[in-house]
Amino acid sequence: MRPVEFDVTYESRNTWARLGTLKTNHGVTQTPVFMPVGTQATVKATSPRELVEVGAHIILANTYHLYLRPGHRLVEESGGLHRFMAWNRSILTDSGGFQVFSLGDLRKITEEGVAFRSHLDGSKHFISPEVSMEIQMALGADIAMAFDECAPYPADYQYTKDSTLLTSRWARRCQAAHTREEQALFGIVQGGMYADLRKQSADDLVSLDFPGYGIGGLSVGEPKELMYELLEVTVPHLPKEKPRYLMGVGSPDCLIEGVSRGIDMFDCVLPTRIARHGTVFTRNGTMTIRNAAYSRDFIPIEPECECYTCQHFSRAYIRHLLNTGEILGVRLTTIHNLHFLLRLMEEIREHIAGDTLPEFRTTFLGQYYGGEI
Repeated sequence: MRPVEFDVTYESRNTWARLGTLKTNHGVTQTPVFMPVGTQATVKATSPRELVEVGAHIILANTYHLYLRPGHRLVEESGGLHRFMAWNRSILTDSGGFQVFSLGDLRKITEEGVAFRSHLDGSKHFISPEVSMEIQMALGADIAMAFDECAPYPADYQYTKDSTLLTSRWARRCQAAHTREEQALFGIVQGGMYADLRKQSADDLVSLDFPGYGIGGLSVGEPKELMYELLEVTVPHLPKEKPRYLMGVGSPDCLIEGVSRGIDMFDCVLPTRIARHGTVFTRNGTMTIRNAAYSRDFIPIEPECECYTCQHFSRAYIRHLLNTGEILGVRLTTIHNLHFLLRLMEEIREHIAGDTLPEFRTTFLGQYYGGEI
């Protein structure tokens, strides 16, 4: 078996959405899929067993953070990332490019790679395409990502063009350095907010024949409508037979809009991050359960929800836990948010199969936004 096999099993008749199966050496994932983010070899506040219970089949781990702590060689010594974190389903590792980009003044980008200072202790480090491959091969995830530069928003045309061309050159170096046969390497399309650069980047990456393609550099502060426009520009330039992965996107509305435009894979820290601050997803939009309005609210977060949290606990109890700093409160909001998104993806797949995704989109988003869309 190749490290990744992807089959499109159905194409929507009235959108760009499609159903697929993504096979790795650690299992089969139905797409479109949302991947919970396990930044430091753990999805915050959850155990692997709980991830299985909420329906996760593939998760993401972070190259930059695992390089700094505990170190990729230690993970390799333990038997690889799957064994280290006791997760026997699929794993994707990002390249570290976005995290390095986020360091701002702490990093310097050159043709060779990126020199940066650790956000932990200020120590000096350097990651090149070759080093990123070395780290990801040591971690041993099922899917690795090519090292790229994520242009900021906003950025002028010339900067973005130079950045896009650099990403293409780095992609070639990643391919040359990547030698782990049981691990797939996906390319990443960049191009900022410029349609012609998006097309050029996609064409460059497709010419390298990666087994899958990430779409990076979106959801970095631009309006959502601009992101959707750029997806409509980019997706037609990517091979139909290979998975398309929109990186760093995970709000319910963006998942539906992304799927409708042909995206197969998503990841985002959003559900776990907002859960730690006491905010949860509902069909009627987000709810900040810390608020005093829920102090005597004895119904579940969502009465119809089948997650462990909603089956056992009230809004009032969860609010009490959060406001007293009890760890269980964050665990319960996290479980609910992950279940909400993974169940939403199940519904999306059902509506793709029934050619009713446009109707579902209208109904869901109308309720989620609290009015007509």
